Amino acid sequence: MRNLICDDSVAAVCCYTAFAPRWWWKARPSDLYLTEPTTMITLGPLLVFLVIGFFAWLLFTLAVFALPVFAGVTIGLWAFHTGAGALGGIAVGPVAGAATFGIGQLALALVTWTWLRLFVIIFYVAPATVAGYSATHGIAQMAMSSPTWQTVFAVVGAVAISITAFIRFTGIAADGPARQRLPRG
Repeated sequence: MRNLICDDSVAAVCCYTAFAPRWWWKARPSDLYLTEPTTMITLGPLLVFLVIGFFAWLLFTLAVFALPVFAGVTIGLWAFHTGAGALGGIAVGPVAGAATFGIGQLALALVTWTWLRLFVIIFYVAPATVAGYSATHGIAQMAMSSPTWQTVFAVVGAVAISITAFIRFTGIAADGPARQRLPRG
C-alpha cells in the first residue's frame, strides 16, 4: 500500500504529491545543465546563425553567377517539360550552366578587341548586378521599414555583387602565393 499524504479532509490540490516517486522531488543540480531544453537553448541560436549564414552565402554566390545559374535553371526546366523527366532536367541544367560560364571564359580568352571583351563582361556582370540588387533589397525589406534605407542597402549590395562578379568572371586576383608563377627551366 502506498503512503498517501492527503486524505479526504485535505484539498485535492496537494494530492498530486502522493503519487510522485521520491526521486522526482530530490534536488539534482546537474539536471539544470544537461536537459534537452537547455541543450536546445544553447544549440538553437548557433544552428540558426549557421543556417542563415549558409543560405546568405548560397544566395550571394548564385547572384554572382546569375547568368550561368539562370541559363542552367531555364534549360533544366525546358528539358523537364519536354519529357526528359526530373532526372534528365537535373542532369542537363548544371551542364548548361557550366557551358554558359565556359563560353564566357572562352570568349574572354579568344576575343582581342577591347570593346568586345567589355561587352562580354557586361553581358555576364549585368544580370549579377540585378540579382544582387534584388537579393539585398529582399533581405533589407525584412530587416528595416524605411524604403529609403532599403534602397540604399540594395544599391550597396548590387555594387558589391557587381564587383565580385567582375573579379570572379575576369579572373583578376591580388598578387600573392596563389598567383605566383613557377620558374621555368
